[in-house]
Amino acid sequence: MFGPEGPTLRELAVQALSSVERGYDLLAPKFDHTPFRTPDPVLDAVAEALAPLGPFTDGLDLCCGTGAGVRPLARLCRRSVTGVDFSAGMLDVARHRARPAGGPRVAWVRGDARALPFTAAFDLVVSFGAFGHFLPGELPGLFTGVRAALRPGGRFAFPVFAPPRPARPGFWLLSGFDAVMRVRNALWRPPFVMYYRALRLGALLGELERAGFSVELPALPAFGRRADGGPRGRLVVARNAGAPDAGGHTAAGSVNS
Repeated sequence: MFGPEGPTLRELAVQALSSVERGYDLLAPKFDHTPFRTPDPVLDAVAEALAPLGPFTDGLDLCCGTGAGVRPLARLCRRSVTGVDFSAGMLDVARHRARPAGGPRVAWVRGDARALPFTAAFDLVVSFGAFGHFLPGELPGLFTGVRAALRPGGRFAFPVFAPPRPARPGFWLLSGFDAVMRVRNALWRPPFVMYYRALRLGALLGELERAGFSVELPALPAFGRRADGGPRGRLVVARNAGAPDAGGHTAAGSVNS
């Protein structure tokens, strides 16, 4: 991470003392060389799990960052893929990322995920690693906006992973990071909302159901199982039940059930 292509410790400190938007603008040119970028195995596993539910017509990558999630979306969507993010710097990097020829149309939109400017525009919305930037009280508005952006029958999907056990070093690393961020936000303005353990899976699922989604939680086999037999990774697939169209179909002709 602190190699020649990644950010320096000083650059990360400046980012952490900025607002979320400004911090990501600063980090954008080196973001793909940090652990914050979603790894390709996660992107590929999500695309593989979603493929049987398609084909999809139009897809949205929510909080797209530098556009890594557009690659798996392009494998799933026939007509268009849109990335939305509120960091102009991250979107600038995304626009200059090489795209394979012959795929769906790609567009980039600067916007706040909590106030999406779309209505019934997509059959599939995905998000990777973004939920640490939302406080629990923001979830109802976020999920209501995502549902409004989906057509009837459309899916909202994102991966979730089992948290490390207290006996593992990762547990204390993530807990310590969150503690540092809480102290930082208590002492410094503007706040930088980025927490790894602020949101629990049960809370996410409950808010999705309250927003009008029906939710499934299939395992992601690529990541194996824990010692207790539970999967290490799952895919949250929230379906916008919506109202059936005139032909009695709830998928608006775009998503196969």
